[in-house]
Amino acid sequence: MTTDFKICFAPIELQEVYELADNGANGAVVVMSGMVRNQTEGRPVEYLEYQAYEPMALRVFAQIANEVGQKWPIVTRTVIHHRVGKLRVGEISVLIAVGAPHRGEAFAACQYAIDTLKHQAPIWKKEHWSDGSSSWVSIGACEEQHQP
Repeated sequence: MTTDFKICFAPIELQEVYELADNGANGAVVVMSGMVRNQTEGRPVEYLEYQAYEPMALRVFAQIANEVGQKWPIVTRTVIHHRVGKLRVGEISVLIAVGAPHRGEAFAACQYAIDTLKHQAPIWKKEHWSDGSSSWVSIGACEEQHQP
C-alpha cells in the first residue's frame, strides 16, 4: 500500500489528494473532506484555529494507514492531509482519500481513518464565535459532543 501524510498551513488541494490516492488497480477512490462549518450547537462560528503536535500526528497518521492495510488488505492507497492555522467557514481542514479495487472496502477504510484520526491524533481546534468568545477543544472531544 502506498501512503502520503501531510500537516500544512496552506490550503489542502482536493485534486492533489485524489491523484495521490488513485491507482490503475482501483475501482474506487473515496475522499472525505472535513470543512469548517458556520455554527457549533447553534452558535455562529467566525473561524477555527487548528494546532497539531506534528511529529506525533504524522506517526498517528502512519499507524492509521497501517491499521487500514491490516483490516482491508486490498486497499492500495491511503492519503491523510490535515491543515493547521486559521481557517474560515467553508475551508477544508482535513482530507482523507482511500483507493481500493472495490467501493465497499474504500468507504469502510475511509470512515475508519477519519474516525480514528478524530480520537487519536494530537490535533486541537479553537472555535472563535461571532460574539468574540473562543474555546480550545481536541478534535476528538469535540466530535464526541456531537455524536447522535
